[in-house]
Amino acid sequence: MINQYNSSQAGLELTSDLAGEFPLYLYWPEDQSTLLYTDSITELLNDARVPKPLKVSNEGICFLLQSGVVPPPKTAYRDIYVLGIGDMAKVSSVGGKIEIKFSHEFPFLNANRLTEDEMQPDEGLILKMLADATINRIDKSKPIFLFHSAGKDSNSVALALAEAGWQDKVTLITHKSKGNADESEVSAKIAKKLGFRHQILHEIDYLQGEHKQAIKDYFINAPFPCTDNVTLAYPLYAYQLPELKGANIIDGGGNDSYMCTPPTKREKIAIPFAKLTTPFRVLRSYVNSESVVSPLLRTPAEWCGTGGMSYADTKRLVKGAINVQRYWETISKERKEMELFDFKTSILTPIVASELHIRKARNFSSSISGNLILPFMNQSVAEYFQNLPEEYLFDRVTLNNKLTLRNVLKKRIGLDSDAIGKMGWTYNSPKIVKKNLDFMLCEIDKCSLWSETKGIVVDRLKNNIGKDNWSSIMASKMIYRLFLLSGWYNSNRFLK
Repeated sequence: MINQYNSSQAGLELTSDLAGEFPLYLYWPEDQSTLLYTDSITELLNDARVPKPLKVSNEGICFLLQSGVVPPPKTAYRDIYVLGIGDMAKVSSVGGKIEIKFSHEFPFLNANRLTEDEMQPDEGLILKMLADATINRIDKSKPIFLFHSAGKDSNSVALALAEAGWQDKVTLITHKSKGNADESEVSAKIAKKLGFRHQILHEIDYLQGEHKQAIKDYFINAPFPCTDNVTLAYPLYAYQLPELKGANIIDGGGNDSYMCTPPTKREKIAIPFAKLTTPFRVLRSYVNSESVVSPLLRTPAEWCGTGGMSYADTKRLVKGAINVQRYWETISKERKEMELFDFKTSILTPIVASELHIRKARNFSSSISGNLILPFMNQSVAEYFQNLPEEYLFDRVTLNNKLTLRNVLKKRIGLDSDAIGKMGWTYNSPKIVKKNLDFMLCEIDKCSLWSETKGIVVDRLKNNIGKDNWSSIMASKMIYRLFLLSGWYNSNRFLK
C-alpha cells in the first residue's frame, strides 16, 4: 500500500523496521509538493503519481562508479529515497511545501548489549524464531527455494526449517563455484543429512544468446542498478531453473548488523592508517582506477566495503561528476570516536550490506516476481540478537563472528565452520569479462549515461585486460561495473 502525505497534514516521523527487512521507499519531488511512501519499491515506481520516465541521479551514478553503492537515504534516482537500518525522515509542512530532515542513528552498538549475567543464548528459541520468521512469510501456493551454502547463515535457516518439519516443502539450491571456494559438495551433504531436496546451479562463462536475453530481462525489471560482483549470476540462475520465477526465495543474509562484523587483520591496520593519508587524497583526481595507488587514497570509512573508479576516471565518464570523497570523509569524522568493531559494522551494514549485497537479492526477486524472505532481518530475531552479549557473537582476538550459530551448527549437524574456513559463492567476473568483452563493450558504448570522453577510460581498461597482474583484475572489475550500470540504464522499464 502507498501512503501519501500532503502539506495540510501534521508532521510525522518515518523509519523502517529495526533490521531493515522492509525498507521504506519515498517519492519526494524537487518541488516538495507531495510525499509518497511505501515498503514496496515496485509499487512506488509503478504508481501513476510518480512521473515516467524516471530520471537518474548524477550523484547516485557517481557513487555507484566510485563506491559501488549509493548511501541511503539517496538512491540512483532523482526524487526517490530509501530508509533502512537506523534511518529516519522527519516530515513537516512549511509554507505549503513538504520538508524532510533525514538523520541516522545506528541501533546495534556493542556497548548497549546485555551482560553475560543478564542473558545467555537459547538455541531452541533462536531456531524457532528463525523458523517462524520464514514460515510466516511463505506463500504456500508457490514453490519454496532456500539459497544454501556451507556458511552459518543459510545453514541456521535450513536447520530451523528441518526441525520445524518443512523438509518436503523446501528445495535447497547452491552455486557451484570454480576453484577452492566451491561449497556445493558441502551443501549437498548437509541437504541430504537434513532431508531436503538439493539442486546445484552452475557458473556460466560464455554468454550465448539465451543467456544474454535472461540478463536483459533482469535489467528491464530490476528496480535499482546493482554493482555486486555476483549480480550477473542471478538471472542465469533463473535461466537454469525456471521454477524460481514467481517462487518463494529464502535468503540467509542480513544479520551482520546486529551480530557485528569484525574488522579483518588487514582492516585493523588500514583503517587507522587511512586517517593519516588525508593530505594525499588530492591524487584521487589524477590516478587511474586500476592503479595500485588507488586503495591507499581511501578514507577510513571506504575501507568498510566500498571501492571502485577513481575520481579522475569518473570525471571522464560523467559530465558534472561529483567527488564522493567528501561524503566518506564526513562519515569517518562522525564516527572517529567509535571503537573499530562498531566503526566498521555501523558503516558496512546499513550501507554496503543493505544497498549492495541484500539489494542484489531484492533486485533479483523483483525481476522474477518472487517472494523474497529474509528471516534473519525479522524484527523479533533482530531484537533478540541486539541484546545478546558480545561474548556469544564475536571474538575480538580471533576476529571470528556468529559464535552462537557456529556452536548450534556444530552440535546439531556436525558443521564445523572453523575447520571449513571462509568459503563463498564466488563469481569469477574477470573471466566473464574476458570471455564476453565485445558484448559488454557494445553495451557500454551505446549507453547515453557516459560522456564523449568515456573512450579514454574504456580503451585503457580494455588494453589492461588479460595481463597477469593486479591492474588487470581491477580493469576487468571496472569494465564489469560499467556494463552492469550501462545494461540497466539501456533497458530498464522505469527509465522508458
